[in-house]
This record gives sequence, C-alpha cells and structure tokens, in this order.
Amino acid sequence: MRTVLHAKLHNAIVTEANLAYVGSITIDQNILDKVDIWAGERVMVVSNTSGARLETYVISGERGKKDICVNGAAAHLIGKDEQVIIMAFRTSDKPVEAMVAILDKTNTVIQMLHEKPNMVAPV
Repeated sequence: MRTVLHAKLHNAIVTEANLAYVGSITIDQNILDKVDIWAGERVMVVSNTSGARLETYVISGERGKKDICVNGAAAHLIGKDEQVIIMAFRTSDKPVEAMVAILDKTNTVIQMLHEKPNMVAPV
C-alpha cells in the first residue's frame, strides 16, 4: 500500500485567515464535491505566495460562497489573499488518477484535469 495523490485544488485564493478558529481549512462544499475531498479528510496546503506548507483537515464550507478559509494556528503561515494548492492523498495498492480542479481568482473551477499516475511533468 502507498499513499498517493487523489485530489488537488490548484491556484485557490484564501478568502479568510482566522486565528481564533479551532484549526483546519474550510472549503466550499461545491468545490470539495468536484474533486471528491471529504469533510474531515487530511490535506496538505502549499502557498504559492509564501512557500509555506502545512497539513490540516477539511471542514465543509457553505455551498456557493467559494470560501477557502485557513483557520487556527495555520493562519500564522498562510494568510488572506494568498494563492494555494490543496492536495488530498489516499492509501491504495494501485496507481490512482488524481482529480485536479483549476480555480480562478474568485475560486471558480475553470477546468478539470486528471493527473495520470505515470505523467511526466513538462520541462
């Protein structure tokens, strides 16, 4: 068994960073549905803006609000208006084709991609 990428939200914009909240990342449920990420699922969040990386779990946000809210101590690392990539991983004994949602500056999904297990990154 291996831990493999199964879902990615690419270029999401953080709409709120809330230090007072008890941890996690809140993501609009419509966005979660696009890539099959579950509430409570562990995710890695990488800031394209600052380079910060962290792991946390997902809280389902209100449908249609397009919110991506970094909560709790993570808000010290990633702030409002930063561009992030959010990745979810699963354990599998076979290669997985990851679902990738490309988001625009308003957190609207503008394209869906499938990352094949043996893809070679462009140089």
